[in-house]
Amino acid sequence: MAVHIKRIYEAKEDKDGIRILVDRLWPRGLSKQDASVDLWLKEIAPSPALRRWFGHDPAKWTEFQRRYRRELEKNASAVEELERQIGKSDATLLYAAKDLQHNHAIVLQRFLGKDRSIAPGTDKMPPT
Repeated sequence: MAVHIKRIYEAKEDKDGIRILVDRLWPRGLSKQDASVDLWLKEIAPSPALRRWFGHDPAKWTEFQRRYRRELEKNASAVEELERQIGKSDATLLYAAKDLQHNHAIVLQRFLGKDRSIAPGTDKMPPT
């Protein structure tokens, strides 16, 4: 099954499959009805402390990836629930962050694909 990521503010598409919001906080300016969310798994999102520390600062991206993967490894119940959901059909992980290159949904998508390492000496994850 394919796992896609997209901003929650983008239009729903047939190819989305099950739409899973992976943010801890509900997105600003969006009603639950307009969001077309099938499941909200806030427990899978980065901890409030990690989210505040990162602040979507690209300079912290490499360390954020490491810290968030560590949190995911310790959060087996939320990861297992997400894996159960995405095992049923195609899925789209929804997030609200404006930065399309530096957000937790990217890390989560790769983590689910079992790509749990980061290329040494770089801020890029190995190709999947």
